[in-house]
Amino acid sequence: MQPGRQSDGHAQVGTDGAGDPMVGRLLDGRYRIGARIARGGMASVYEATDMRLDRTVAVKVMHAGLGDDDEFAARFVREARAAARLSHPNVVAVFDQGTDGDAVFLAMELVDGHTLRDVIRKEAPMPPAKALALLEPVLSALAAAHRAGLIHRDVKPENVLIATDPSSGTSRIKVADFGLARAVSAETQHTATGGVLIGTVSYLAPELVVDGRADARADVYAAGVVLYELLTGAKPHEGESPIQVAYKHVHEDVPPPSLLVPGIPAYVDALVARATARDRSQRPADAAVLLHQVHRVSQALGEGVVDDPDLTSDLTPLVTQFRDDTTEVPVEVVEPTTFLQTTPPPPPVPAQKRTTPPPRPRRRRRGLLATILAVLLVAGLGVGAWWFLDGRYTSTPGVLGMTKAAAEAELADAGLEAEWGDRAYSETVPAGRVISTDPEPGAQVVDGGTVTVVLSLGKERYDVPRLRGMTEDEAQDALADTNLAFGTTTESWSDVVPKGEVITSDPKAGTTLKPDTAVDLVISKGPKPVKLKDWVGKPVDNALAWLEAKGLTGKVSDEEYSDTVPEGSVISMDPPAGTTLTRGDEVSFVVSQGPELIEVPSVRAQGVEAATETLQDLGFEVVTEEAPGYLGLGFVFSQSPGGGERVPIGSTITLSII
Repeated sequence: MQPGRQSDGHAQVGTDGAGDPMVGRLLDGRYRIGARIARGGMASVYEATDMRLDRTVAVKVMHAGLGDDDEFAARFVREARAAARLSHPNVVAVFDQGTDGDAVFLAMELVDGHTLRDVIRKEAPMPPAKALALLEPVLSALAAAHRAGLIHRDVKPENVLIATDPSSGTSRIKVADFGLARAVSAETQHTATGGVLIGTVSYLAPELVVDGRADARADVYAAGVVLYELLTGAKPHEGESPIQVAYKHVHEDVPPPSLLVPGIPAYVDALVARATARDRSQRPADAAVLLHQVHRVSQALGEGVVDDPDLTSDLTPLVTQFRDDTTEVPVEVVEPTTFLQTTPPPPPVPAQKRTTPPPRPRRRRRGLLATILAVLLVAGLGVGAWWFLDGRYTSTPGVLGMTKAAAEAELADAGLEAEWGDRAYSETVPAGRVISTDPEPGAQVVDGGTVTVVLSLGKERYDVPRLRGMTEDEAQDALADTNLAFGTTTESWSDVVPKGEVITSDPKAGTTLKPDTAVDLVISKGPKPVKLKDWVGKPVDNALAWLEAKGLTGKVSDEEYSDTVPEGSVISMDPPAGTTLTRGDEVSFVVSQGPELIEVPSVRAQGVEAATETLQDLGFEVVTEEAPGYLGLGFVFSQSPGGGERVPIGSTITLSII
């Protein structure tokens, strides 16, 4: 709840509660009541201190007199317990519920900020992208509630709170008043012949006006109206009285927002039309389905798509005629308490035909006969009235938790027929056992009538799909289709998964999770870049092996003689060392053949001068020495290297002179 902003309807807000006997009171020995911050048709809201945990909370206290109605108070308590089980970051948490004397109360999270109504007043009409960004956390909260079997029944901008975190500067959006929601069971399926409809007339789904029946699609309708307001700054249906507005919800479609704000894409109009279809079978089944559709539209807006005929076609509801011929019951619309009190028409009683008074009987026997007939007539009317009003009814037996066979047998023993509704998930009721019945246990049903029984599918769980190889957008869609949430994305190098595709997920594929659990993605950045090492002067075989290990390609482009680089080693490389490469790039090498070799001619027995000249002409260095037993003749006795050997140019040839 929110000081000075949020209300239990449209009534007084921001009052200080001067003279309020509740102010200063200690409820349940725990909650010290402070200033009143809101007042509505059913309850007042106070800022309070939780003395046990030393924290500030909001306490909603039912108005005096309502708590005296045992049935109403019991429903208030049941709804509080149901709402307390709902834990979601976009839901105002319900901490506690209790009674203290004549006070029936809820203790809730205190949210200090403003409401979506304030945003609409200041900023609407707003761009579609921003409108959807504001609606997304609201739908996320409603989706969590719908999965838990709860419907809100009073979705409106006043119940959407926006608080700014002073430490980070980010805004938090929370949906309030789930304490007024009712568990989706037989309790919510009251028809207009005896139920109380909770809701604000501007956001009321047509079926609530017609017969008082509500399911998750009523919340979807209200969310669609809120989206229309964000886009246009106006409500879709206006009237001089609440009953006129309710009539329009039943008989008139919500107009396309683009009629008021030209330029809104057709697929955004189609999204609003789908959410607010008067035929509820044309609406998304629950808030999770609508949230998925919002994601599709947000993506199109983010990509700057002006017109998407396929998306528009997918979202546009089928052309159907809402049943205007449905018999509408009289309703009393009470504003601003946001209640529709439905009143059953009185049961038909046969009218007595007026006749001319008979002439005075001549004999007392005729008077006695008339008396007997009158008594019989009165008795017959009494019995008929009893039969019509009560006698033909029986109580619905309690079959919650039973197996299908046991429940069917129990209903048959009571003279009732079982009709099997769509199965639903339950965190508490095992699969195959009864979750709820319509009418609820103990409710009146015509003898021989039908009781709709809903069996449990067990706990709602989903396996993480295999996402490897998908793009990030495809993976997010796959998670949404599996009723799981997208968490965060991290990037990692991969030599095998192409850039932009999913490498893995956390939790891994095949892990079984609760609905809406966040799944993180690891996206490939492609192969990791490689910095090329310097292989000049090193064996080319080592260079080629290193490149292959890095996913690169190496080749020998040429071989050359080198007097400085050993044979088989790299003389040069292209590209040069230090270049950054990616997988598949090619590096070429020029490899040394070693120094160039030439054949040494034989100069034995030649004169030293002629032999020296011959060798020097070929590029050799010549050194002479006296052979053993030197005689001074001046001829070559031997040479090293010998004639016919191959040696590098410039090598030294030693001549032994005799």
